[in-house]
Amino acid sequence: MKKRKTSKDEKKPKRLEVAGNSKARYRFTILETIEAGISLLGTEVKSLRTGNAQLHDAYARFKGSELWLIKCHIPEYSFGTDANHEPMRPRRLLLHKHELKRLKSQVDEKGLTVVPLSLYFNEDGRAKLELALGRGKKLVDKRDAIKSREAKRDIARASRR
Repeated sequence: MKKRKTSKDEKKPKRLEVAGNSKARYRFTILETIEAGISLLGTEVKSLRTGNAQLHDAYARFKGSELWLIKCHIPEYSFGTDANHEPMRPRRLLLHKHELKRLKSQVDEKGLTVVPLSLYFNEDGRAKLELALGRGKKLVDKRDAIKSREAKRDIARASRR
């Protein structure tokens, strides 16, 4: 039997983005992206559902065999009590063991960095973090990226006329 689509199924968003790191693609050459779970407290999840978080200066670092998210700011929940969370606390990232080993070997050997791109809720309502494996750009690379972007913009403007 076919499952009927209900209005509840149609309204469900695939991905509800809470925070993004817009400077990450400018500062780093992105080689690969990975989806990771994130270990959060209850008041952190409630604060994220209100749409408050900042990933601007955040980065991921290995401590032993675990990957931690550092400098991610999730503000305190406004209706929380004295059991509210600390806004800048390190948060553990949840990945499979083989993914962690592969990432750690690439970061150690090739001099790559793990950078957060976006924080979102997936279709199941779980908080996820999109991580990128990237290499830092030099100043010349950033200038080239700006030049090529402006050239594309000029071409698009000329073609519209």
